[in-house]
Parts: sequence; C-alpha cells; structure tokens
Amino acid sequence: MQFEARELKSYAEPVLAADLRVGEVYFTVQYADDKLCVPIVSPLTFLGKNLTEGDTDLLYFQDFESYAMSICYESATEEGSVAFPVFGANEINHIFE
Repeated sequence: MQFEARELKSYAEPVLAADLRVGEVYFTVQYADDKLCVPIVSPLTFLGKNLTEGDTDLLYFQDFESYAMSICYESATEEGSVAFPVFGANEINHIFE
C-alpha cells in the first residue's frame, strides 16, 4: 500500500464546525497535567447540530462506547452512563479528525 506524499504541518489543526459530519468519529485531545506531557485522547461521535428545540449553534457529540452499543440520543435515559457533550461552534479547538 502506498500513500501520496504531502507536506505535514508542525502543529495540529482542530476540525472546523462546518466540516463535521454526522456519524463520524472525532477525537478530543486534552491534557492531565499543566506541562502538557500527559495527553488524554477520547473518541466522540458527532450527532448533529441543534438537536434540542431552541438551540443556537450547538454541536452534539456522544461518547464512542455508548454509540457503538447503538444507544441513541433520542432514547437515552439519565440513568445510563451515556455522555452527550455539547459545545458551541467556537468551543471545539480540542476536537480533531
């Protein structure tokens, strides 16, 4: 298998809100320490934009584990251990492809 050569940037570029695709998996990258030496990488599935009436520019995600178990946003109960992080369009600078 061979891939086309390309110039790599020396920095990470977060995904843009306009480029998010429903059902695709993205990764949050956060750090456990102040020196940014211990990364925490978590997969999230993008569910869509403005899923609740009255929302304005809110982006809904779901933790990958519950998404893989076919737990849906519409049918999830508060009792389960399902996470549905919600971010504004300008709050996703820690989410990557």
